[in-house]
Amino acid sequence: MKLDAERIARAALDLLDEHGLDGLSMRVVAKRLGVQAAALYWHLKNKQELLDAMAAIVLTEAIEGLESPRAGEDWAAWLATTTRRLRAAMLAHRDGARVVAGTNVAHPEVFRLTELTLRTLQDAGFPPDEAARGFPILLHFTIGFTIEEQARAGLEYDVNPYRPDRLGTLVDAGRFPLTAGLIGTLFDPDTDAGFEHGLEVILAGFAARRAVDGKPETVL
Repeated sequence: MKLDAERIARAALDLLDEHGLDGLSMRVVAKRLGVQAAALYWHLKNKQELLDAMAAIVLTEAIEGLESPRAGEDWAAWLATTTRRLRAAMLAHRDGARVVAGTNVAHPEVFRLTELTLRTLQDAGFPPDEAARGFPILLHFTIGFTIEEQARAGLEYDVNPYRPDRLGTLVDAGRFPLTAGLIGTLFDPDTDAGFEHGLEVILAGFAARRAVDGKPETVL
């Protein structure tokens, strides 16, 4: 089968579960494809371009079929559903969120996601600049939360330090009583609940910033 950037990137995504992002290299990907590493550089100049291509696949698959809010669906519900889809797509691959973070993805479908989100927020009454500043907050929260969530799997450690039975031994309760008492909540293994809480807080902040008499409300 002929090589191209997408085929190389898909092979790299398949290898993530075995090697993690730190163990992924052009050489490892080339071996999986049965070619010399030099053959990959005709299509992707370096590992960063490989990550960009991998991220494009993750993001485009996450938003496949995405449309504007349906009749009766409000802006917050639409944003929440879209954000959950992005998180799920990153969780489908080991270190999937690290792959997406900081990449340059200029795929038309990603711009389509941006356009739909900006349109949804403007239709809900947010000024254009407010919509443009708000969307990255939600996106960065989702990526950052998922990076931390995947790190807690502890795959880079001999013994996972995030295990509930180990967390309780790490904090001096005499010096840090609040931290010790709430360690189970701070590192709640129910990451779905933690994500939903953060999503709710951000969307509540969006709502508080919605234009009132032509000016956004502020809390700071």
